[in-house]
Amino acid sequence: MSPRTFSLARFWAVVVKEFVQMRRDRTTLAMMLGIPLTQLILFGFAINADPRHLPTAVLSGDNSTFSRSIVSGIQTSSYFKVTHEVNSRAEANQLIQKGDVQFVLTIPELFGRKLIRGEYPVLLLEVDATDPSATSRAVGSFSKIVRNALEPDLKGPLAHLAPTDLPVDIRVHAQYNPEAISQYNIVPGLMGVILTLTLVIITGLAITRESERGTMESLLSTPVNPLEVMLGKILPYILVGYVQILLIFVASRFFFQIPLRGSLSLVLVLSLLFIAANLTVGITFSSMANNQLQAMQLSIFFFLPSLLLSGFMFPFRGMPFWAQCLGEGLPLTHYLRFVRGVLLKGNGLTESLPHIWPIVLFWVVMVLIGFKFYRRTLD
Repeated sequence: MSPRTFSLARFWAVVVKEFVQMRRDRTTLAMMLGIPLTQLILFGFAINADPRHLPTAVLSGDNSTFSRSIVSGIQTSSYFKVTHEVNSRAEANQLIQKGDVQFVLTIPELFGRKLIRGEYPVLLLEVDATDPSATSRAVGSFSKIVRNALEPDLKGPLAHLAPTDLPVDIRVHAQYNPEAISQYNIVPGLMGVILTLTLVIITGLAITRESERGTMESLLSTPVNPLEVMLGKILPYILVGYVQILLIFVASRFFFQIPLRGSLSLVLVLSLLFIAANLTVGITFSSMANNQLQAMQLSIFFFLPSLLLSGFMFPFRGMPFWAQCLGEGLPLTHYLRFVRGVLLKGNGLTESLPHIWPIVLFWVVMVLIGFKFYRRTLD
């Protein structure tokens, strides 16, 4: 039969060959099934654009029935969760600056007495508005929550205080991003996302590329030990990472007018740990993979959860507990908090350390894993 004539037998032989090849390449087959399954689980169960039970601190200078009713009302609501009761303004500011709470509710002194007199006492709700999408619905429901909380108390002699309007003056102070500009949250986060994507993939192809080109045997025949190889391959790309950071920072300042309330030098110094962590992930994947395709697949498999569970695209506190636990183990989650804290809140080294040590721990673990798999290539 002429090769130009379509042959069902030859066609079927090619199909069978591809299935055999697919069965042999189990890593690729696992990625083909694992990536869509991961997307299904994350988008179906973990992603939530309407976060509830957001941590709230209460600073109350009043112990009247009305103030207790308001605190009880927000506690039983689905949007707020009272996690701290503070005694000073400094303590409240520190909690919201470090990101431990999303809201601070301040009830002033003599609140109950002024309410009874019909003087419309002020009820202050301070909001960490670095991520407007995480707090907008909670802020929108706050007035209704206060009204429902006070309604049982405004009866009998106080029924005249329960008209259509609230008997209190609710004031909302959106801190760090009062105009709710989404670029203030997205652009600093892009710094971590781009570093994760590019550095993991670039270094993920490093060792596998040498294997496919035949230069790995020459490298293994030298007295260079595994740690020296890993560090030697990582160091040139550190400069690439810093070039990316500077490009993003320049663009954010001149095109998006992102504020810089903290220290740029602090960002540059501590970003070294995040860059090293991502490069180590890439080298580890490169050591585990048999070819560049597998290294690329492993890199994408790591990047996808990092993108979805870090709080870059969707509010972190809107995810279920198990998803938050997974997100806490990813370096991008902590780097986003660090960068946004420095740029938008003016955080210093003290406020940044809780977001840095998890990156260091992740880096150490990945170095140990990469060292183990690299040693296996020496056998």
